[in-house]
Parts: sequence; C-alpha cells; structure tokens
Amino acid sequence: MSELFPKYRASWETDQHRELRQHAAAFLAKEATPNQERWAKNHQVDREFWNKLGDAGLLGLDLPEEYGGAGGDFGFSAVVAEEFALAHDSASGWSVHSPIVAHYIDTYGSAEQKARWMPKIISGETVLAIAMTEPGTGSDLQAVRTTAIRDGDDYVINGSKTFISNGSLCDMVVIVAKTDPAQGAAGVSLIVAEVNDLPGFERGRVLEKVGQHGQDTRELFFTDMRVPVANLLGEQEGLGFYQLMSQLARERLVIGSICAGMAEAAVLEAIKYTKEREAFGKPLIKFQHNRFQLAELKAEVLSIKTMVDYCVQALIDGDNDPAIASMGKLIAADRAVAVVDRCVQFFGGYGYMMEYPIGRAYAAARVNKIYGGTSEIMKEIISRTL
Repeated sequence: MSELFPKYRASWETDQHRELRQHAAAFLAKEATPNQERWAKNHQVDREFWNKLGDAGLLGLDLPEEYGGAGGDFGFSAVVAEEFALAHDSASGWSVHSPIVAHYIDTYGSAEQKARWMPKIISGETVLAIAMTEPGTGSDLQAVRTTAIRDGDDYVINGSKTFISNGSLCDMVVIVAKTDPAQGAAGVSLIVAEVNDLPGFERGRVLEKVGQHGQDTRELFFTDMRVPVANLLGEQEGLGFYQLMSQLARERLVIGSICAGMAEAAVLEAIKYTKEREAFGKPLIKFQHNRFQLAELKAEVLSIKTMVDYCVQALIDGDNDPAIASMGKLIAADRAVAVVDRCVQFFGGYGYMMEYPIGRAYAAARVNKIYGGTSEIMKEIISRTL
C-alpha cells in the first residue's frame, strides 16, 4: 500500500493485488534494496536473484497457470513494477523479462514453444531479453538492419543490437530481424534465440550508462548465427512489426508504473530527510518554504498515480489503445523526472552522492523519457487522435 497515500486504492486494485503488493514489498526490501550498491559495482544483479524472483512467484504474474504462472491481469505486473521503484531498485531487469518479453512468447508462441520455454521463464531458470534497438535505429523499428535469412531448417542471423537490458545474464533473446529485407515493415519478424553456447552469438561491452549502473545493459552481436526456423514467433514471417506495435502499450504502462513508484519513493525520502536534518537549530521541514515544496510534490505524485491507474484500467478492460498508453507514459515519465529532481534539492550535496537512494534515483529517472519510446514519439502517437 502507498505510504504517502495510505487510503489510496486504484479502481482496478482488488484484495489480491493488495496482497501481492505487500508480498512484493517485503521480498524486495530483503532481496533488492540492500544490494543496490554492490550490484552497481558489479554492473549486474546476482544470477541467483532471478531464481529467487521465480521462487517468490514474481515472474509469472499474468502468465498462464498451466506453466506455473499466477494467471492474473495486467494489474499484477503494474503493482510489482511500482514496488520495485518504491524499493529503490534501479538494477533488476524484471520489467523487461516478466511483463514485456514473456508476453511476446505467451501471445505469439505456439503451444509447443510455450510448453518448452514458459516454465523455465516463470521459474527464473531462463532470463529473457529483447533485441530491438540497433546502433542506427531507435524508435523506427521497421528500419532495423539485422537479417534472418532462411537456410533449410535454420535462420542465419547477422547484425548487431545495442542498449540490451539483461544483456549479460540473458539465456534467451527475442530478436527483431528482417526475414525479407525488401519488404520494410512487412519484412520484420520476431525470432527466439537460445543463446547459451550458441555459435555466432557474442555479448559486447557492458555499457556505461548515466544511471541504472546495476542493470546489465550490453551490445549484442550475431555473426552467421543459426537459429531453428521453429523458433519463429507467429504463424508466418513478416508479422514482427505488428506484434511489436500491439505489445508496446504494456511496455509503456509498465514504465509508467515504475515512474509512479519512483516519484513516490523520492518524496518519501525527502520527507524523511527534512524531518531528520536540522539547519539553524530546527528541522528542515519546519521551514515554510520546504513544507510548501513538499506539499506540491505530494500532490504531484497523486496526479501521476491517478493518470497511470486510469491507463492501467483501460488496458485491463481490453482497451489496447496506443494513445492512452502513450499519454500515461508521457505524463508519468516527464513528471517523475521533475519530482525526483526537486527532491534532490532538499538533500544538498548528499543528494548528488550515489550512495544515497535519491542520488541513484536522479541518475536512473531520466531514461524513462527515452526508452519504451521517447516522449516525442508519445506526442506523435497522441497527436494522431486530435
């Protein structure tokens, strides 16, 4: 439950969601929060953390029960995404693995593919990544240059990807590639590669990001890498671009939920600090300017939460409207960055130190306006509804 708004309850939030929230909060307080500095130094989480997530039931929240999932709605993922942020986590690639990549396989995979892959995805034995972005392409996914050319019963894949979350620890990668380079968007396909000890697969350098230092973000390279044709997602080639577009609402609302949690966590830290830190003989919160700033920030957090929850409700109701999801991400990302920035100011020089959660949040927040589609792309999508 929200510490800042104890009585707050989203329209979609049931008792099951609230129980899950408490479970996730307790788990992350023990397994994630204390490890942030160490994971940042190692540029990745412990591999065992994925198995612990699986054991805790946090990797199959809205995946089918027949494979070991919880069979919940999208709200299950929204709750846990928010709790990761409230736990000051900026290292885990959970948001990529569980609510995003796993759903490509669940939605577009064949019965045989799901039976083979899904149990290990849900248990944490298999860590997922998705290889979309390339050095020369970002949001324009139909312009990818990675190719997957059929040769008998295999695809021969050549190309490179960058900014790949879970790049160090992933066991399985959903690759966005051109199976017919002459067809533009109609030539894009999604192909699943089981990459451990796979000839032609190479993990590039760990990327030095501004924030999220504990997240194992890498470049990936494919050189004549052979993957079975049976690993194609979907009934035929050329569906990848449309598969990507139909899943982006989920991704953007996961990011929106993270932003809501990040903003609330920052304000909670600021309130705590201003009650403890003294200046001129009294706590910082006793100065009217500081109280008014915190009052504005608390109201700002509520506006972010209600916006995101409206969009989550729409998705739960079956309205997969890209404009609605884009509005949720646009507002949540832009406002969360502003909230975190303002909260840093209360801490003075300490707010600029990475050993403080607020410093890590400041460095981690900015990317939310970029990945999952930039704020400018969100505006373009929304503008088409005007």
